[in-house]
Amino acid sequence: MSMRSAPITDHSGIESGQELSTWATLKRGVELSPELRRGIGVTVVLAVLSTLGKVMIPFVVQRTTDEGIMGSSGPDSGIVLRYVMLALVGVAVTAVSSYLVNVRLFTASENGLSTLRIKAFRHIHDLSMLTQNTERRGSLVSRVTSDVDTISMFVQFGGLMLMVNLAQLLLATVLMVVYSPPLAAVVWICFLPLFFIIRRFQGIVGRAYTAVRQRVGDMLSAISEAVVGAATIRAYGVEERTAARIDDAVDQHRRAAIGAQVRSVLAFTSGQLVSGLTTAIVIVVGTLLAVDGRLTLGELLAFLFLVNLFTTPVQQATEILNEMQNAVAGWRRVIGIIDTHADVADPAASGVDLPRGPITVGFDAVSFSYPGGDQVLHDINLRIAPRSRVAIVGETGSGKSTLAKLLTRLMDPSDGAVTIDGVDLRTVRFGSLRNRVVLVPQEGFLFDASLLDNIRFGAPGASEDDVLLTMTELGLDSWLGTLPQGLATDVGQRGESLSAGERQLVALARAYLADPDLLVLDEATSAVDPSTEVRIQRALEGLTRGRTSIAIAHRLSTAQAADEVIVVDDGRIVERGPHTELVGAGGVYSHLHESWVAQQRA
Repeated sequence: MSMRSAPITDHSGIESGQELSTWATLKRGVELSPELRRGIGVTVVLAVLSTLGKVMIPFVVQRTTDEGIMGSSGPDSGIVLRYVMLALVGVAVTAVSSYLVNVRLFTASENGLSTLRIKAFRHIHDLSMLTQNTERRGSLVSRVTSDVDTISMFVQFGGLMLMVNLAQLLLATVLMVVYSPPLAAVVWICFLPLFFIIRRFQGIVGRAYTAVRQRVGDMLSAISEAVVGAATIRAYGVEERTAARIDDAVDQHRRAAIGAQVRSVLAFTSGQLVSGLTTAIVIVVGTLLAVDGRLTLGELLAFLFLVNLFTTPVQQATEILNEMQNAVAGWRRVIGIIDTHADVADPAASGVDLPRGPITVGFDAVSFSYPGGDQVLHDINLRIAPRSRVAIVGETGSGKSTLAKLLTRLMDPSDGAVTIDGVDLRTVRFGSLRNRVVLVPQEGFLFDASLLDNIRFGAPGASEDDVLLTMTELGLDSWLGTLPQGLATDVGQRGESLSAGERQLVALARAYLADPDLLVLDEATSAVDPSTEVRIQRALEGLTRGRTSIAIAHRLSTAQAADEVIVVDDGRIVERGPHTELVGAGGVYSHLHESWVAQQRA
């Protein structure tokens, strides 16, 4: 029977991973990080060796006391020295083994969790824009960072120690039975209730730490939004309201963390309490047995050392189980990301490569609906000839940008197929598709690097001369000359050192240098001033010549320069034809044009 049921998703569209039990989560987590298992056999042997060194101490104490100090012939320094040397060897073996165990654990855990981070990050990029946009950015970041950190704390110490402590518990029990079965029974009678308490608290603590991980994501989301939207916050004077929102997120995390820690401390102190009571009872009962002649002084001292060996794993177990629940909560969130189905998947090796050349675009009975929303596109049938320049216009919310996202396969249609040269995009390898089709979005995103690096982002092999030629052909060389450092100019985070219009110029230059066969401009000139728009429109004449180009336009000046205009209204294509023909047709486009002309005159 399968270990997993149908995936459970939270409100964000990302799988929660909470249908997995604790042990199933641990198993799945180790599968995702195979480095954690690498060399585990040697590590376990070293850990057991360090445990045997600890167990040697009670034996040495008992022999030294009964034979070297309390022997029938009186104290014997030779025997004492011999057992002390044996104890030193045991301590040395324990120290070296423990050191090697820690080094191997740290190395394996960092390698394994690095692999986990990479898998999670890459899978986030494999998810469609639709799926990504349903999850808050801070929550996505926390799944790859802080959630993995919580796993690290457990893997580096808790996982193996849980197994070693179990072995130490069993070995100590066997030796206690050998020394004194009655005292061994006393120890287990004292600890049995604690084992049931720990099992009970495991689920309670697990749920508490799951809430903590969720609150961390909420807190990071609130903080990141406030940092990114700082200009808007100040412009509207809502600093206090924003601060209150962040304070509330921080307070929610504080409450969840305190709640989890209170439950953890309760479990841990229960172990300490039982351990102290057990030691006291063993001393009393052991003394009575010694007085009765059923136990030597050396055996009683050795037994007390064994009790310590027994109680230490129990006390550590409560702490380890708490760390494990925290790690499981983090693991579930990371697994939730990795196990989320990539609805826009790269066919990879099974996909096809498209040859370079003029592109024919097709929409065959395409419909699209957002999850839980109304249908956005309705049975779109469309053919766009190669080398044609097409403008798609319509009111806000008509479905224009959705067409662009489907064409660049940032999303897949709910029904029908989008094709390039008759090939369904779902069968085309991403590498081939991205080489042939380039999208310039409404807001050009720039990375924290130089202007040169941002322009050749889609063509990393391009030289500086290639970039300079691109700027010249687009008519941007004069603008480039106004920058004090030219192409070496640092654009800052998200390109904040440039204006919105300048960022869009860089995005257009980036697309030009990538040399696509199909260029999709999603309102690419909407953020530039009129004079810059004129310059861009002239440059686009050269950019689009010999290529299929589709411009999603709000400004009808873009439509005027196109070979053909496609009008979208309420998710349907209602008109199609040249600008001059549609203006006089008295339809939707004619009304849009009248409104645009009126705005230009105002």
